Amino acid sequence: MRISPLQPVSAAGQTVRVGAAPLEWSLSGPGQLDLFGQRIPTRQHFDGPIKPRLELTRINEDAEVARLLRSGDHERLTLEVGRKLATGWFRYGAWETAVAAGLILLPLAAWTGLRRMPPRRTVIVLAAGVALVTAVNAVGFYLLASDTPRALRNVRSLQDLVGDSPLSSVPRTEGPPLSGVRAVVLGDSTAAGTGNRPLPRPTDLDRACRRSADSYPQVLARTNDWYVLNLACSGATIRDGLLGVQIAGGQVAPPQLAQALRATEASVVMVSVGANDVRWSDLVKLCAAAPSCADRASTAFFQNRLARFALDYRKLLQDLAALPNRPAVLVNEYYDPFGADVACLREEGLTEQKVQVLRSRLTALNSVLRQGAETAGFTPVKPEFAGHGLCSDQSYVQGPTGRAPLHPTAAGALAIALADQQALPAAAR
Repeated sequence: MRISPLQPVSAAGQTVRVGAAPLEWSLSGPGQLDLFGQRIPTRQHFDGPIKPRLELTRINEDAEVARLLRSGDHERLTLEVGRKLATGWFRYGAWETAVAAGLILLPLAAWTGLRRMPPRRTVIVLAAGVALVTAVNAVGFYLLASDTPRALRNVRSLQDLVGDSPLSSVPRTEGPPLSGVRAVVLGDSTAAGTGNRPLPRPTDLDRACRRSADSYPQVLARTNDWYVLNLACSGATIRDGLLGVQIAGGQVAPPQLAQALRATEASVVMVSVGANDVRWSDLVKLCAAAPSCADRASTAFFQNRLARFALDYRKLLQDLAALPNRPAVLVNEYYDPFGADVACLREEGLTEQKVQVLRSRLTALNSVLRQGAETAGFTPVKPEFAGHGLCSDQSYVQGPTGRAPLHPTAAGALAIALADQQALPAAAR
């Protein structure tokens, strides 16, 4: 089961690989969904110790789905999902049986060779061994997962597997189209430039969102002579900020993606999101105050937040892919704020061992961001802060006493803008 290849199936605009989850000695329980590298238990339970594993590999809408949606044949579309998942499960079972037969064939062939059996007897022994193993394996696979095909046929969408998302469709913000916008930036305080120079003529919402004249969207605007619409807001998450309303500093910020729909001429959308979704700031503070960062409680909290973020992120990617003007999309990963030397952080309670734990969690978040972007056909971007961590002479990161600790300085924002600028040609292609 571990080496049998997962079987790809495509339905409802998504490509999923179907196989078996690691064996558990429980008679009933959830299956496993691999979403952008995160293992999420399915809502549906399956009888037997062998349970399905589903790995999402593509979320773009295909031509068949578009045709069915236009024709209104939704019932056929939903039936296709479960049928194809069940078909993929049967194909996986056939492959698993073939692999088992192949594994027994090799030692049998070696044994008959050592015994110097006549060719006819060798063929009989090999055929009997393969037939016996195939029969036992096929019957055993069926008995240990007899209910799985029926359960998979009942799946109508990914929501059936992981539960309904409370995220609703993004409303279109009232107002005329914003002409002349070349790029739109969605995101959190990293994109807002929090902690750096304020904008020269800020609106009340600019102040509430702590947007800066030194943010990377402003750098890109000045460099390219573009009108860049920076909708990023400090504290934004996917649920409260990008896809939903955010309350910031007493101001009501409309959903960022809804605002982006007004920029009908934009050729690129840049996204910086995820840190607030996993409560990165709280994790750093807790790590600094605690004797150790690798305790089970904080690890479980982070994994839970990351799994929830993966589901919300999938919804965001789908909405970005559905933008009517089909802009190129850049998804920014997060920089490593610590760097190689962390000696200056010891007074803040952050030792090298603690920083390693925080860095591993940041790597996990970036892995979700990168895999999700690639799955959706977008371009992930990794800013380079090497040699400019918190304790360096020319830090790209605001220190613990700064106005926005761990956020990019003006030089850090320039580094992010440079990474995005270099990625633009590939994203446009």
